[in-house]
Amino acid sequence: MTARLGRRGFVSGAVALPVALTAPSLSRAASAMGFDDARHLLSRTSFGGTPAEIQALEPLDFTAVVDRMLSRSRTLASAPAPGWVDEAPSFVRQQREAAARKEADGKPVNVVAQLIREQGRELRCWWVEEMLVTDQPLVEKMTLFWHNHFTSSVQKVRYVPSLYRQNVLFRREALGNFATLLKAVARDPAMLIYLDGVRNVARQPNENFARELLELFTLGEGHYSEADIKNAARAFTGWSIDRDTGQFLDRMQQHDNGEKTFLGQTGAFNGDDIIAILLRQPRTAETIVEKLWREFVSLTPDRAEIGRLAGIFRSSNYEMKPLLRAMFLSPAFRDPGNRGALIKSPVELIVGTAHLLGLPVPEKTPLVRMMAGLGQSLFDPPNVKGWPGGESWITTNTLLLRQQFLRRMIEASTVSSLDGNMAMAPNRRAERRQQVGPDQAMANMRPVEGRSLRDAGYEARLGPTLLGVDTGRLVRTLLPHKPIDAVDTTGLSAGAVVAAALLDPAYQLK
Repeated sequence: MTARLGRRGFVSGAVALPVALTAPSLSRAASAMGFDDARHLLSRTSFGGTPAEIQALEPLDFTAVVDRMLSRSRTLASAPAPGWVDEAPSFVRQQREAAARKEADGKPVNVVAQLIREQGRELRCWWVEEMLVTDQPLVEKMTLFWHNHFTSSVQKVRYVPSLYRQNVLFRREALGNFATLLKAVARDPAMLIYLDGVRNVARQPNENFARELLELFTLGEGHYSEADIKNAARAFTGWSIDRDTGQFLDRMQQHDNGEKTFLGQTGAFNGDDIIAILLRQPRTAETIVEKLWREFVSLTPDRAEIGRLAGIFRSSNYEMKPLLRAMFLSPAFRDPGNRGALIKSPVELIVGTAHLLGLPVPEKTPLVRMMAGLGQSLFDPPNVKGWPGGESWITTNTLLLRQQFLRRMIEASTVSSLDGNMAMAPNRRAERRQQVGPDQAMANMRPVEGRSLRDAGYEARLGPTLLGVDTGRLVRTLLPHKPIDAVDTTGLSAGAVVAAALLDPAYQLK
């Protein structure tokens, strides 16, 4: 195990996250949560728990652990950022122009495309590194949640440092304040480029940002009119970026100062006024709660609970911690019927498996390529709606790739050895045609042909996180419920048992 990974989970058997949660004040629980609740909490609020991490939480009180988890949010990434993140657009343009004058092998090269592609790869690797080494995985999961809520992409933005800064913003407010985040996103340079805010001027308003602000970011479809979109677009005119620094710039001469009517209110509104009106709408809180419910609890929203949680959200002035605390402590979150009811995203599957097996990850590119092959390329969501998640993660195409990934992970001695055929770009058109439900998908997923579990020698590759753990506990750690494929573990080594569990369809669930 490398030192960097040790910061995330284990060094000489110690576990960083649970150790922090097992401070003296939590050492004697009023009511021990037990194995199942501990496993479920880590499954939903992190990238999964190792046997030692689960064991560390078992004797603790569930409420006390949730409170400690929410109180420990750090707002800065611990992984070192790529060296180019502070480069201004003017400097980047100079680099591109200088490089464009050069030739490779006597043929012109698309220097700009190469630079963007390489910076995009480095940015994805940096974030995967942070997910692996962080001692606060809930912050990273919420950063990913906001990345999928307020989407932007490398392909459209092309100025990659702005996407790094947007990610920093999401992490800063991951467990912070939604109202603060919404106001910052409206001024975010990457968002202004992605949704054409830089083109939104009084003489010709651009409605892209205003439409997504209402439809995706706050109210949801059916809770506004086309006139509301047009007037909101007018209110945001003039919000742009400085071409030399890449920072937000309010071009007041480009702003429409006229009277506007929005959601039944009239005034000479600007962008901040529109956001203030949206935050006063009960529907805005409900939209965020519904998305968080599908992320952490179930794909089936409970209308009464959504209303209750939305009320808590509004009464706390959109602070995230009271909302998440109430959600994690709700009966629905701990309901056994909701365990194993969600499908792991590619990021959760890949990062979680690397963490669980304890494989050294000196190079993150193979993991990044696997994520893209499974349909989740960080910093490049498919469209403004982001990744739909849920059942959409399982298609006839991705089923095979997920199984191939897990098979290769079990046989690998280091993640670097995986780089190869897994770097398969997703065929989204084919996936849409062949999408299947989770029940059918899980029923169809069976271990691919290959060596038997008894002669594969998996025990030689068992990671340090799993060494010395009882085989029954290994299976309970890896799977949220009983295996879908009955496997006779009699006589199997611990490594073979782990392999059987990883290849069971239930491992795809959280």
